[in-house]
Amino acid sequence: MKRLRMLIFLCLLAAGAMAADAPAHADVLLKHGSSGDYVWDLQYRLKTLSLFDQEMTGYFGPHTRQAVVNFQRKYGLPADGVVGPATWRALRKYSLNKSEMDIMARVIYSEARGEPYKGQVAVGAVVMNRIRSSQFPDTIRGVVFQPGAFTAVADGQYWLTPNTTAYKAALDAVRGWDPTYGALYYFNPKTATSKWIWSRQQTVTIGNHIFAR
Repeated sequence: MKRLRMLIFLCLLAAGAMAADAPAHADVLLKHGSSGDYVWDLQYRLKTLSLFDQEMTGYFGPHTRQAVVNFQRKYGLPADGVVGPATWRALRKYSLNKSEMDIMARVIYSEARGEPYKGQVAVGAVVMNRIRSSQFPDTIRGVVFQPGAFTAVADGQYWLTPNTTAYKAALDAVRGWDPTYGALYYFNPKTATSKWIWSRQQTVTIGNHIFAR
């Protein structure tokens, strides 16, 4: 049953049927009784983090409040159950909304579809690590579309339609699985032409990719 629920969830992620997106950098104050697209966005983020296990309704009720409290406790924020600017910043740092999850699945599929599953999660982990790093843009759009950052964006493969495995890998990466041990870069040693990338501290090799800080 658990496997079936996960499969249904992943299919909904891929189909885009679960939630509407609020603007990426909205700091709308949300609390018990709030409703609308921003609450959908919030509930989606909390669900991807396994903190919200209810049906998404767009209404900020007691279950949503408790999920917010649990998120705030996990990331060292005042656990008041209110989503203000500090909680929004943390949510953007540690979670993705629906359209951002689509971006993650696309970059995983286009960059690593021939890699073992762990290697696909690893590419997603690099994206999340970059979002959290002061060395890179603080949004997934900024990270993925940074000029020269990803070969698949440059050559157009990014626009291929990701499969269910890519969405599952995206979800695992967002939930914190990092097989790269904090890597910010990866490269294929058979095709890499940059001398600079070889100077980075390597953390692990997974499939055809070397991961590095």
